[in-house]
Amino acid sequence: MVNRFARAAVRRSLGRVRYVRPVAPASAPPAVRRVYDPLEREFGVLAPPVALHAPQPRALAAAWVILRETLVARGRCTRAAREAVAAAVSLGNACPYCVDVHTSTLHGLVRGPDAAAVAADRVDAVTDPAVRELVRWARGPATGDPPPFPDDHAPELVGVAVTFHYLNRMVNVFLDGSPLPPAVPGRLRGGARRLLGAMMGPTARREPRPGAALDLLPPAPLPPDLGWAAGGPTVAAAFARASAAVDELAATAVPAAVRDLVGERIADWDGSPPGISRAWAGDAVVGLPPAYRPTARLALLTAMASYQVDDDVVDDHRRRVPGDADLLAVTAWASLTAARRLGARMAGARRRPADRPGAG
Repeated sequence: MVNRFARAAVRRSLGRVRYVRPVAPASAPPAVRRVYDPLEREFGVLAPPVALHAPQPRALAAAWVILRETLVARGRCTRAAREAVAAAVSLGNACPYCVDVHTSTLHGLVRGPDAAAVAADRVDAVTDPAVRELVRWARGPATGDPPPFPDDHAPELVGVAVTFHYLNRMVNVFLDGSPLPPAVPGRLRGGARRLLGAMMGPTARREPRPGAALDLLPPAPLPPDLGWAAGGPTVAAAFARASAAVDELAATAVPAAVRDLVGERIADWDGSPPGISRAWAGDAVVGLPPAYRPTARLALLTAMASYQVDDDVVDDHRRRVPGDADLLAVTAWASLTAARRLGARMAGARRRPADRPGAG
């Protein structure tokens, strides 16, 4: 059982969610409770990166479904390998909250200096060559080169990468800081991560059976850009259902012209930061009707530079459409759209099953 200190530390960070009102477990409606209960039981804590979605229950279900079926459930790859990918993607997206959580969990799963090297963003210091190449692949831009693992590992490892490209963006917009107490000074944060890892490790080793979360969302076909997941039926079903749910939310919350603009801007994007200034986002939306520009700016920044979303960006959007559910629908769609695009690039030159020797 996860130590009560770990549960309390992470639950406290739910109080630091900004822009939306968190849903307390004691007052959660049934649609939220259906996610909160397995999230706390199987992940070990009521993780705020997922729980912050609760004012929009379909987005909440989508976030948990992809997290559970790629990272938490039993699979072909070790949980340590998947945690290394989660931490490396989070480093690349400048998401300190997720870096602290997943390097801490990695500390609880592996011995030696590698977890500390990942946490310090010292890829070349990782001693295990397989982990080092995996972290380098997940940490850097999405080059489109073949990934450093076998084809049958792609559904899980690319799936974890896409999940964290999604969650990092949502966390950067809605959460502040780290689950570690703010009073812990920098020189002691490594020890705090190891302590949190010792508490999280036992839960991370349980690896519950795959597929248990799928019933939270209705079946849907797998979009072509998620073809890398086809070799893992459970992961494919998770992403197909989550993507359909988020796209349906966007059909109401995000004007078609905004959806088209975001799609065009990220079509050839490799995940590299667009720059220090936000001027590019303002320039990109000038061709839209004035009423759509605040939503377009929010969506573009969430997709491509989530760390640049601030009060002004959110407030400008809310003058058009107030409400927590709408804000979560827009940001969830922008985050998942970017994550899906980067995942397709990270999957690289994967051969289709029919192209493999002996297939057919």
